[in-house]
Parts: sequence; structure tokens; C-alpha cells
Amino acid sequence: MNSVQTDELVVLLDDAGRSIGTARKADVHDAATPLHLAFSCYLFDDAGRVLLTRRALDKRAFPGVWTNSFCGHPGPDEQMDDAVVRRAGAELGVEITDLQCVLPDFRYRAVDAGGVVENEICPVYRARIAGPLDVDPEEIMDSAWVPWDQLRAAVEMPWAISPWAVEQVPLLDAARSR
Repeated sequence: MNSVQTDELVVLLDDAGRSIGTARKADVHDAATPLHLAFSCYLFDDAGRVLLTRRALDKRAFPGVWTNSFCGHPGPDEQMDDAVVRRAGAELGVEITDLQCVLPDFRYRAVDAGGVVENEICPVYRARIAGPLDVDPEEIMDSAWVPWDQLRAAVEMPWAISPWAVEQVPLLDAARSR
């Protein structure tokens, strides 16, 4: 794990979603993960395909699992949009455009096979990619551009994709049809 990730702070939340402090990211993801603030982002290309990524095997939570384009945590006092842009660059080596929060109130709790809990209030974003990928292998071990319908079919097999994406994709579908 690189030093930036080791020292990264996450924003802890009470049950109502109010900030109650911070903790080191390296210290909070375990079997008793406290509620904290995060985000998910789905990137689309000019052909309308969505980028799926497979989490690196060294990730603490859900290693090797296919998921949305990228996820992350805003730092204390960091604007959420700025955090999304920052993580797009850090994980995928790309700039993004047309950033839009589409599920501002998404919240989930999931436990991986090793017992690590994700417990997040996690607004969901969509954006367009502006350039070629240059993924960080410490974050992502594989990626694929897929039509939205293919992702929708994948979430019907919940063992094949992250539990947060399984919950998010139908909600994104509903938001798209409004």
C-alpha cells in the first residue's frame, strides 16, 4: 500500500449522515467498519459504454471483484466533486467531464468473503471519460468497456459483481427513465 493511501483520512458519519470526525482509511475497513462517507462513479465513453473495473487482489475489501468504474472517499473538507475528479486521476489516470450526481442518497452495508465490512453513505456519480485509461495496478487489475444492457444483466448474477453495484444499477436505470 502506498503512503498516500496509508495516511488517507475518511469522514466518519452518525446514523443521520452528519460528520462526527475522521479516521485513517487503513484503520476503518475491518469487521466493524464504522459508517463513513464515500462515492461511486460510472464512466461512459462516446459510444455510450460503461467502464467496469476489477478490484486489485491486494485491496482490503472485496479483492478481485468486478464493480463500477471507480470508488473513493472524500477527504475532510474536500468537496465531493473534487474527490471524484481526484480519484479518476489516481485510479484510472484520466480526466473526466460532464460529472453528475445521480443518486445523492445511496447508502449500503456489505460484507466480503473475508469478513471485511463496507458501511457507507455513498453518493453515485456518472461522468464521461476524456482520454485513454492508465490504470493504477494497485487499485485495478482489469477493466472492460461494456454496453449498459450487459452491465444490467451482470447484476442479475450477484456473485459476479460488487454488492454496491448490484444495488446501484437498478436505481440508475430508474433515474435514467425519469
